[in-house]
Amino acid sequence: MAHILALDQGTSSSRSIVFNEAGEMLAIAQQEFHQHFPRPGWVEHDAMEIWRSQLTTAREALAKAGITAGQVHAIGITNQRETTLVWHRDTGEPVGHAIVWQDRRGEALCQQLRDQGHEALIRERTGLVVDAYFSATKLAWILANVPGARDLAQQGRLAFGTIDSWLLWQLTGGTAAQGALHATDASNASRTMLFNIGTQTWDDDLLALFDIPRSLLPEVHPSSHVFAHTHASLFGGASVPIAAMAGDQQSALFGQACFTPGLAKNTYGTGCFLLTHTGGRRFDSHNGLISTMAATPSAQAAYAQEGSVFIGGAVVQWLRDGLQAIEGSHQVEQLALDVPDAGGVVFVPAFTGLGAPYWKPHAKGAILGLSRGTTVAHIARAALESIAFQSAALLQAMAADIRAGGGTEVSELRVDGGACRNDLLMQFQADLLGIPVVRPQVTETTALGAAYLAGLATGVYAGLDELAAQWRVERRFMPTMARPQAEALMQQWQHAVSKVVAD
Repeated sequence: MAHILALDQGTSSSRSIVFNEAGEMLAIAQQEFHQHFPRPGWVEHDAMEIWRSQLTTAREALAKAGITAGQVHAIGITNQRETTLVWHRDTGEPVGHAIVWQDRRGEALCQQLRDQGHEALIRERTGLVVDAYFSATKLAWILANVPGARDLAQQGRLAFGTIDSWLLWQLTGGTAAQGALHATDASNASRTMLFNIGTQTWDDDLLALFDIPRSLLPEVHPSSHVFAHTHASLFGGASVPIAAMAGDQQSALFGQACFTPGLAKNTYGTGCFLLTHTGGRRFDSHNGLISTMAATPSAQAAYAQEGSVFIGGAVVQWLRDGLQAIEGSHQVEQLALDVPDAGGVVFVPAFTGLGAPYWKPHAKGAILGLSRGTTVAHIARAALESIAFQSAALLQAMAADIRAGGGTEVSELRVDGGACRNDLLMQFQADLLGIPVVRPQVTETTALGAAYLAGLATGVYAGLDELAAQWRVERRFMPTMARPQAEALMQQWQHAVSKVVAD
């Protein structure tokens, strides 16, 4: 039976998982790395620390599985998206810290672009809204603020990449002299605000608008593609095919076997990311969502509609680290169950602004509805509910767009990510949505998607039907709340959001 190694590089940790061809996890290794907050609204990572942590976990996962790299059929990479870094081609050293997707320093440039009337062009070419969330303004900031960066970029001596490109570069040698490959896939390229999702190419007009030298950019390939082989020095002399790269949310969509229009998944991680597959048809949103590339096993374009919540599971981290209401994230469900409901408390966790469908970058977090009887349990329950409220707002916006465009509506929501293991949250999500919420047996669907894509590229799997047959349900949460009550709760949430936005 073939072994596939998935490298899952996330916002707070690097993980590596060994799968067999049946999609079963044989071993997993994980290592957290530091988060850097040099100024309010700025979030950075040390790219070399990311690389070291990813390599360490890859070696550890192989050891746990009791196999060598020579027994690995292929490697698939999936990664935190939009996080931006620039490095020297000759040394492989970054010019500075990576700027994380959560970082807001590009907002001034975004406002300038809006004021100049460029929003329509950017949305038409990229499917994205103008927001600092995406890579282009981060890259522009690096070129404008890192001493010497623009001159070196114009000389062709620097490389830009999202984390997938960075890992590929390091896995294939780490320097130009060692033959390191500079490439990405369409799903990650579509998150940069520089990629034309209609022509499937870097867009000259957008490069000019952001003043980005083309020499910085990686080659773009399908998500399922044999990009290169690992450098022999990394895994005891073995050279393993790197046969897939996909942004984490598109990879999770693939891992959930959402291959056809109308199938949707929501990943409950640091943020929440809801994607609906729309097939070969792009849906342009009139309700604050974005169009993006889906991960595909071929060069034929496939699209997804997406909504992103900036603060999902991170609100539980805040309860732990900021409020110190719990010692570990796993304790939040039990604390929330100490009360029957949130007692009128509504938590809007706009710690880094509000993402889709609101797109209010200056919004600040707030807890509303406090009374003398409010306890920390009520706040914990409201924090959990905030994750479901934000996700429900996304699906409502998605449904409106799909109805308007005559597409296939979502009839169930497939879920993954760490917080999907919280039964209280999943049941509340089903109640708000009024459709089943389905948790699969394998919830590590981001890594599984990368493994599936790598297996398709190297002949482990014959096609999508074989993969769809492997998807299994662990639990189905059915809605039990009366629709008028769910609608009243959503109105209460929207009222709280309006207060935060007004402030």
